[in-house]
Amino acid sequence: MTNESPRWRKSSYSSNGGDCVEVATNLVATTGTVPLRDSKLAGGPRLSASAEAFSSFVEGVRAGEFDTV
Repeated sequence: MTNESPRWRKSSYSSNGGDCVEVATNLVATTGTVPLRDSKLAGGPRLSASAEAFSSFVEGVRAGEFDTV
């Protein structure tokens, strides 16, 4: 277990008024997880994904697997 606090960041593409997801990748090495939260609700609920699942998600986004158009 770690006492390190999450260092939240959001995508550089997130200039659309704040409707963003923030991630804290600094905890991957110590916890094996990537915490996620809604940037509008910084004190609200958080989710955690395994580093492997988050990496697969990012690869899917880059490959256009989630495009709806």
